[in-house]
Amino acid sequence: MPINYEELMALKNLDQRFSYGDREVMLYAYGIGMGADPMDEKELAFVNEAAAVARPLKVVPTFASVAAWGASPGEMNLNRVMVVDGERDITFHRPLPVEQKLLVDSRVLAVFDKGKDKGAVIRHQTVLKNEKGEALATLVASRFARGDGGFGGPSDGAPEPHKVPTRAPDRSVDISTRPDQALVYRLCGDRNPLHSDPEFARRAGFSLPILHGMCTFGITCRGILQTYADYDPTAFKQHAARFSSPVYPGETVTLDLWKDGNVISFEARVKAREAVVIRSGKTVLG
Repeated sequence: MPINYEELMALKNLDQRFSYGDREVMLYAYGIGMGADPMDEKELAFVNEAAAVARPLKVVPTFASVAAWGASPGEMNLNRVMVVDGERDITFHRPLPVEQKLLVDSRVLAVFDKGKDKGAVIRHQTVLKNEKGEALATLVASRFARGDGGFGGPSDGAPEPHKVPTRAPDRSVDISTRPDQALVYRLCGDRNPLHSDPEFARRAGFSLPILHGMCTFGITCRGILQTYADYDPTAFKQHAARFSSPVYPGETVTLDLWKDGNVISFEARVKAREAVVIRSGKTVLG
């Protein structure tokens, strides 16, 4: 069934109720690879609440992307096999607590028709609020629906991507992924078999299950935490990126970083395949 532009643009769902606790916070941190070195005290602070010397459990900022997993403006009726993440932009209004009951508002912002053989882009917004109605984070997501173009909607008007500097990176860090990382990360909410079932992945055009784009997104946040944020999650005001190519579990991701004042630009690549997997990355630190 082709996209109905007017119906899709009208989708919204307000005050959806979700909650999370320390278990979900730690699972997410582990899912993006933190705690791989069980003696690294800085990363243990995100994956272990039990310590001989009392210390608060820290929340990875991009946990916001799974804190209310399942929140949606409504049913979009897209070809699920052909849908991948296009981009994510999170603005942080308040630090995320270790546990929280949430009120969540979701709405469709825009739909772009790239053509019958090129797919469609759907931009939607999710606002996480505490029980007082105070905004904690605003997430803007783009879904690339590769099988749903050609419905006659607008093709222009999408925001311009962030431009990374043309100079050589100020820093680069290598972050390894585990062969089973997608199987762990999917427990944070995204059970799409594209990331776990070999036959499903082949039908979608991939040689094997791919790592979740949002796991790679979390890995970029982890890289900035360990380089320019001194492992302080409250320093993050914004974290945004575009997904350009998948990562296969077990690959090493190289994160290239440029620092200009409180703005960190970044891109990520898999050197072994000469593949850029994240483009137009931007983090604002406070």
